[in-house]
Amino acid sequence: MNMLIKLMGTAISIVAGLVGTKIVNTVWEKTTGNKPPTDKDETPQSLRSALTFALISSTVSTIIQVLANRGTQRAIVRFQKTQDIV
Repeated sequence: MNMLIKLMGTAISIVAGLVGTKIVNTVWEKTTGNKPPTDKDETPQSLRSALTFALISSTVSTIIQVLANRGTQRAIVRFQKTQDIV
């Protein structure tokens, strides 16, 4: 069962990362009026906007990763406690 919880934690982390990326991109576009700087852009972005976007994006993804890991650890501990009771 621990493996199942770990797999679910990984899946939740991936989905949360995708949702977080969409949210960051949408907020960036609404705030600046420009598309987020990516390597697929035909129009060059300023270094300042690229670095700002990278900082915001990496901060959000780190927060999502930490929260997903903590949630997975709590689920494992909770499962182990209930397994000891049975």
